[in-house]
Amino acid sequence: MSDLADLDGRCYVVTGGSGGLGYWASEQLARAGATVVIATRDLGRADAAVRSIRSRVPDAPVDVVRLDLADLSSVADAAEEIAALPRIDAVIANAGVLSTGGRSTTADGFEMMLGTNALGHAALIAHLMSTIATRPGIRLVHLGSISHEFTRLDLDDLQSTDFREFRTYSRSKLAVMTYAFELDRRMRLAGLDAHSLVAHPGYAVDELAPRRDIEPTPKTGTALSRLGLRLIAQGKDAGARPIVAAATHPEAHGGQYWGPDGWRQLRGAPAVVAAKPYARDPEVAGRLWTEIERLTGVPHHLP
Repeated sequence: MSDLADLDGRCYVVTGGSGGLGYWASEQLARAGATVVIATRDLGRADAAVRSIRSRVPDAPVDVVRLDLADLSSVADAAEEIAALPRIDAVIANAGVLSTGGRSTTADGFEMMLGTNALGHAALIAHLMSTIATRPGIRLVHLGSISHEFTRLDLDDLQSTDFREFRTYSRSKLAVMTYAFELDRRMRLAGLDAHSLVAHPGYAVDELAPRRDIEPTPKTGTALSRLGLRLIAQGKDAGARPIVAAATHPEAHGGQYWGPDGWRQLRGAPAVVAAKPYARDPEVAGRLWTEIERLTGVPHHLP
């Protein structure tokens, strides 16, 4: 992302920064001079990501914190390490599970997609709330998805006992977005100088991104199929740009939803875009907030 301002001296925590969109966000931030803290469960992949970044940005200040969002004890430990950082400009809650090959559960018994994508990140932020309250200007960037347009939350079956993979994934992302917008509202009511906002990558695929050794070699397909893909999709490097913009753009602020500005938000330049109105439904958000705190056992303790 060549148009990023100089981020020297700033620090960004990126969950899931060892691969996919999180890796590209980390590389783009490092190129702009930022300190990047990759929070991920796989330390081997994290080390490979650090080497990849430093091969392009020599001596880039990139650190690693172990974080397994599917294990609340790991989340608590990681939050303690993150809170000890001398500076935090944004926490980019990027990590997530897209496919589980059938219903599975986290270490704490939550449905895996909900537990990783939504509950784990909510617990991390709740643990960090005292830090957020005392360090002005922190941004909390949550990874949304255009898939939220195809579903509604079922608060009576939040854990998807009636499991259907795409629906469960989409609902987990809608839960992330609803929580993120509600978090921003509650932080503003509490008078905190902090911002919670959502970003999504559009239709972002490995096939259209530059090669990196840490990423799996994508299927090349036929020339015609690649051309068709370029019309509706973009590389994961481009998909990371709305995420990075939400974390760094001087005019970004809480409550916004960032994504590609092209047709149906599938591809394009980073911009503030529209989420479905039901992602901001206050009644649903209030019930979801209560359920998240009940399930995780981690209250936010807003002032």
